[in-house]
Amino acid sequence: MESVMDLNNYGSHEIKVVDRSMINLSGINKIVSFDDQEFLMESNMGTILLKGENLEIVKLDTHDGNVKIKGNLNSFAYIESIKKNKEESLISKLFK
Repeated sequence: MESVMDLNNYGSHEIKVVDRSMINLSGINKIVSFDDQEFLMESNMGTILLKGENLEIVKLDTHDGNVKIKGNLNSFAYIESIKKNKEESLISKLFK
């Protein structure tokens, strides 16, 4: 996966999927990681995990927090914070 891209903090959040092949997102604060099968992003409404095939960024507007991705979308989900999960797993490993 690629490196982290920080975007500014934005107020509104919107997702538009067209024919499962074009995904438009607004209110994206950070792209945590991405490759051709998975995008992990932080939005105003939580962390987003987008999975598919042949995924690529078509447009990245860091000023407005807009991201446009093309490819074959298989799943889209809001997930718990990645940092929380890593901290909890580390603590649970220490006390086993």
